Amino acid sequence: MSASSDELLRKKCLPCEGGVEACSLEQARMQQGAVPRWELRADGKWIDRTVRFKNFVKMMEAVHRIAELSEAEGHHPDLHLTGYRNLKIELTTHAIGGLSENDFILAAKIDAILAQAGV
Repeated sequence: MSASSDELLRKKCLPCEGGVEACSLEQARMQQGAVPRWELRADGKWIDRTVRFKNFVKMMEAVHRIAELSEAEGHHPDLHLTGYRNLKIELTTHAIGGLSENDFILAAKIDAILAQAGV
């Protein structure tokens, strides 16, 4: 399942209603290399990224773009807004209780949005 960031950007998230295996810790570590700004949690079931924006408005603009992307992909992150300009983004595939390729696809696409936002 290991793909480069560019390959992930060209992919689309696939519907997941369960019934597939979550990535093993080893698979998650390999795939995390394509999205190096994301932290892989020790249990291998989540990836997350925390970013700090210039101000609240810039953060909310990015959150809106992430929301639109997530709806288009049919895969949704957990978003945590704190301190008026800090955003923590968490990804997992809830239906399987761990990571799937969808999480890495969405992470790569979120990275592109954040790069355009200058963070």
